[in-house]
Amino acid sequence: MSQGFFIEAEHANRPKHGQRAQGDVFLTHKVREEDRLVCVLADGLGSGVKASVLATLTATMAARYIESYMDVRTAAEVILRTLPVCRERRIGYSTFTIVDLHTDGDCRIIEYGNPPFLFLRNGRLEEMERWPVVLGERGELAFSRFQCSTGDRLALFSDGVSQAGMGEPATPLGWGVEGVARCAQEAVDREPQISARVLATRVVHRACGADGGRAKDDITCGVIYCRKPRKLLLMTGPPFARDKDAALARRFDEFEGRKVICGGVTARIVARELKREVQIDLATVTDDLPPLARMAGADLVTEGAITLSRVATLLDQGAETPALKPNAATRLVDLLLDSDVIELVAGASVNEAHQDPNLPVELDIRRNIVKRIAGLLEAKYLKKVDVKFV
Repeated sequence: MSQGFFIEAEHANRPKHGQRAQGDVFLTHKVREEDRLVCVLADGLGSGVKASVLATLTATMAARYIESYMDVRTAAEVILRTLPVCRERRIGYSTFTIVDLHTDGDCRIIEYGNPPFLFLRNGRLEEMERWPVVLGERGELAFSRFQCSTGDRLALFSDGVSQAGMGEPATPLGWGVEGVARCAQEAVDREPQISARVLATRVVHRACGADGGRAKDDITCGVIYCRKPRKLLLMTGPPFARDKDAALARRFDEFEGRKVICGGVTARIVARELKREVQIDLATVTDDLPPLARMAGADLVTEGAITLSRVATLLDQGAETPALKPNAATRLVDLLLDSDVIELVAGASVNEAHQDPNLPVELDIRRNIVKRIAGLLEAKYLKKVDVKFV
């Protein structure tokens, strides 16, 4: 990472009202050995299952060809030849936007049929040069290449966003690219450090609102944010040997970043070694999860196995926490997703209660829960995760 920034890429979407399948696809793939991220937003023609299949096919092919450094024109022609053409409209069955971004700042973008991407630097919209690439009867695509820096943001969105509100009194011609740009700039003005996930969600929420709360088309927004990495430490479980308690507490105290403790025993060990108090917050009790606690220096203190198991389930299901009732698990998921470099420190001391076959299945052995969370964060959410067992 020659410029030292971390690439955060997140998206939010809403299917067309009355459809279960999402006709837009936002795909991300990190090429770790090259410090490189490839993102594709594909919009299948129409909506529903057919559109979803075509968008998925397009996004998958696009990512594969671009990762191999295939020539832009060649890659686009291969994709468009593979996709069928609508007989009535004489257009391809899917549009797409491809972003190929290295952590040294080199960025290539290919656009075919989607609304133009937005580029925000220092919170302000900047016009980017686009070069046309003619594809014969298939029309043309636009190619951009430029250098990104720390703090830059890219926003990609389907026409369900820019055309939201079309026909409504306030927006007879739709929200428009200008409306999307204003929404993004206002959000960054209010929260200069706003995450990619939150910004994408805000845009989708506003677009759906312009449609009267019922999306008239598939609505998708993806945001790519180049920034300094946010670090988080999550500790759970007591060390295998008691003489490691002091080192565990010292690691917690010296860590520069956000800090989370999962587990009452772990919290008591850290509090004892650092001479601090742990206070249970009874106001946070829910029907299915134990309450939160408070301790000086900790951003979050929760129960252990039950909460972590719920976190793993939420991450596996897509982590749509804004639609859920706030609790210990959703709070922890939000912290994890708003972090980039995550250190998971798990004690190797066995809590026999969590291996009791009479307890619910979700009370898995701590080691397996931690490994599952780490795997999901790396594979599905592109986080850098370091797991340590002590």
